[in-house]
Amino acid sequence: MPKFDYLIVGAGFAGSVCARVLADAGKRVRLIDQRPHIGGNAHDTRDAQGLLIHPYGPHIFHTNSKAVLAWLSRFTEWRFYEHRVLAQMEQQLLPIPINRTTINRLYGLSLSGDEVQAYLDSVREPREPLQTSEDVVLNSVGRDLCDKFFRGYTRKQWGLDLAELSAGVAARIPTRCDDDDRYFSDTYQLMPAQGYTAMFERMLDHPLISIELATDFRRIKADSDAQHLIYTGPIDAYFDHCYGRLPYRSLRFDHQHLPDVAQFQAVGTVNYPNDHDYTRITEFKHLTGQRAAGTSIVREYPQAEGDPFYPIPRPENETLYKRYQALADSLPKVSFVGRLAQYRYYNMDQIVAAALKTANQLLEPQA
Repeated sequence: MPKFDYLIVGAGFAGSVCARVLADAGKRVRLIDQRPHIGGNAHDTRDAQGLLIHPYGPHIFHTNSKAVLAWLSRFTEWRFYEHRVLAQMEQQLLPIPINRTTINRLYGLSLSGDEVQAYLDSVREPREPLQTSEDVVLNSVGRDLCDKFFRGYTRKQWGLDLAELSAGVAARIPTRCDDDDRYFSDTYQLMPAQGYTAMFERMLDHPLISIELATDFRRIKADSDAQHLIYTGPIDAYFDHCYGRLPYRSLRFDHQHLPDVAQFQAVGTVNYPNDHDYTRITEFKHLTGQRAAGTSIVREYPQAEGDPFYPIPRPENETLYKRYQALADSLPKVSFVGRLAQYRYYNMDQIVAAALKTANQLLEPQA
């Protein structure tokens, strides 16, 4: 009899959720990760000064799914937190997503909500169909706001122009005619009260889950006798890039502790659409609610090389992914789940939902 029923590659949300669901059903799980920690990109830790930081950039949990929230609530208490973002624009810090305050302050106006909608209707450039992110933004807010808030940021973040990205990227960001300055509009906006790593530790605390960190899948692949493999890494890497490499965008993080600064900025994140090489600065005390004399921040520098963080949504990339997906579908003993394995720009709650679906399907009786 095999020692394990499942080998799971990757201890982030996708792999960890699958591991717990399967272990709760009595399955023996071997969970590996090439990094020396659990939690994937959501991993958090305390810096040298004791402040809880996110080494891989800010992760803010938000969802409309009661089912996802309920499942995760087994492993954490929550801290209510609504993320707010400002964008540096012409010597001002203005709310993003664009709202009534943004437009009034940027243009020196005093429009009501209805007047904001009328203003946007007057400047928007109707596009049909909405195929690119440029189409989405121009159709929503017109050229000036597009160029000020979106075009430069997109070039830094993705290394591409708005016109080169699929519509879904820009469609993630709403435009509002009221003064709602929350970055997300989901029903549930929360942070794990003790942090993400503590939540993952509880999730993976099960006698049927064996965890091996700093372990390369390629090194142990041939020795595994598990009945089924769940793979959460880049799908093209699994197949040795046989059709060529899928493009991913990476990030470099510059963490800094400011010992004599109680608060560095007014909100959790400030975007820099047009200035500097970095895209944004996040101050972690806003996210965690910690109190300390100093503060810790991180600047994010997008780059082409490095760990894969973001699948790049473009039609040609989707076409290449479909070729890999066809290979994946031909492997009945392997499941691919997660942002990298499914080449999807998933939020955390979407990854949890996909993992719950995958694990529960694997537990269904086979016809």
